[in-house]
Amino acid sequence: MSSIASPGGSPATSPHSAAARNLIGGTWVEGRGDASRDIHNPADTAEMLASVREAAPDQVDEACAAAARALPGWRATPAAERARILFRFREFLEENFSEVARGIVRENGKLLSEARGSLRRGLDVVEFACGIPSQMMGQALADVSRDVDCLTFREPMGVVVGIPPFNFPALIPLWMMSVAVACGNAFILKPAEKAPLTGTGLVEMFADAGLPPGVVGVVQGSKDVSERLIADPHVQAVSFVGTSAVAESVYRLAAAHGKRVQAHGGAKNHLLILPDADLERILPELIGSCFGSAGQRCLAGSVLVAVGDRARQDAVADAFLRAAGELRLGDGLDDAATLCPVVNPVEERRIRAAIGRGEAEGARLRLDGRSQSAPHRPRGCFLGPTIFDDVTPDMFIGREELFGPVVSLMRAPDLDAAITLANRSRYGNTACLFTQSGAATRTFRERIQAGMLGVNVGVPAPMGFFPFGGWKDSIYGYHNTQGADAVAFYTRKKVVTERWFGCEAPKDGWS
Repeated sequence: MSSIASPGGSPATSPHSAAARNLIGGTWVEGRGDASRDIHNPADTAEMLASVREAAPDQVDEACAAAARALPGWRATPAAERARILFRFREFLEENFSEVARGIVRENGKLLSEARGSLRRGLDVVEFACGIPSQMMGQALADVSRDVDCLTFREPMGVVVGIPPFNFPALIPLWMMSVAVACGNAFILKPAEKAPLTGTGLVEMFADAGLPPGVVGVVQGSKDVSERLIADPHVQAVSFVGTSAVAESVYRLAAAHGKRVQAHGGAKNHLLILPDADLERILPELIGSCFGSAGQRCLAGSVLVAVGDRARQDAVADAFLRAAGELRLGDGLDDAATLCPVVNPVEERRIRAAIGRGEAEGARLRLDGRSQSAPHRPRGCFLGPTIFDDVTPDMFIGREELFGPVVSLMRAPDLDAAITLANRSRYGNTACLFTQSGAATRTFRERIQAGMLGVNVGVPAPMGFFPFGGWKDSIYGYHNTQGADAVAFYTRKKVVTERWFGCEAPKDGWS
């Protein structure tokens, strides 16, 4: 596969060269819904990448019905055969790696290095899914009672839906659909309406790897389409990533319809810098955590907590301000750029309004990125790094997820106070500690209320074979994603207790 075909089968030089369509029962069709939207390059909003029309209600229903029709044959396919298709899909991704990464930049705005890194993380999950024969193995115990054996089996859930966010248009669809399909489910992707092109292209690539028609599908749309998918009687499980408000809504709707659901929400991730931290060595980690992908990721650091006396706190703040001031705005395909645009003008206006609210609440604005621009990109959605000091947890900017290149500086006299400060947040996605002390790390590890922790690591994203998930309002539902947790989410167990009469053991042993 030398190039990615556009929806409909004609060769394309880019996965974004044609309007994103809907894949229903193995056929690419135009949406017939009432709503449509244009997708623009975040670095230059004058460049339109595609026009996307939503699926009509009857098209959503047919996508679910087509997936249900494809399910019996696919779930009966041996796991080893399913794995071979996953291996082929992985080969396609490797062959088209550079092209897909550049497409992520044009659609989402990330730096090319960030796009490549996120795509590589998605490939890690595909590689995990290639091992599905061993991941789906059950358990057995002979003679749990006299002449009675007990066995457990894993079976696919059925038709499952994935609703990813805009900020990782390749990674999150890959972590959803690769494991779901490997487990024997039929999968429908509802791409993020702000960035639907990459995910649509990946589904096409997956289908081209040899999946029977209907095993994977795509429907374009926003809230109404998502809710119709969740309520459809064919759908058994829903995986969602987005804001906490929407995650809670998805969770409630799915639960009301008796569906299994994992709904990942927002974050307010705290970075705790202890006095013994090697400040110069950790600065790249702090900057990368807070401003990588323009802060548009659920693992982004957004609250920097300087721990110790005032002199040490000021040293942390001053070093961080200096390093942030050296970031250079630019197109993600520009090798000189170190800070990318946000995804679209709507998000840019929302973040600017949040900065204004921080000023009104009395936080001290020490670095204002609102007036910064990118060379040669006057129509881009650019915001420079923005840093507030003297922020309290009660302020809007100190408690709510801003999802942009905005950081709040807080101060704590010691580790105990810093942990208490972080634990006040209603979110619990990640938290990071910077120190050279094993004792402090152990205290942090035991007391912090978050699901993914980093020690001298600014973005503690687990590898694809470890679980991914937060605590508190950062997740709704029991199951995490990735690794064995993903297999558990996309399957359900049967426990079989067996007794066979007339199978007495020979009196003289086995001879």
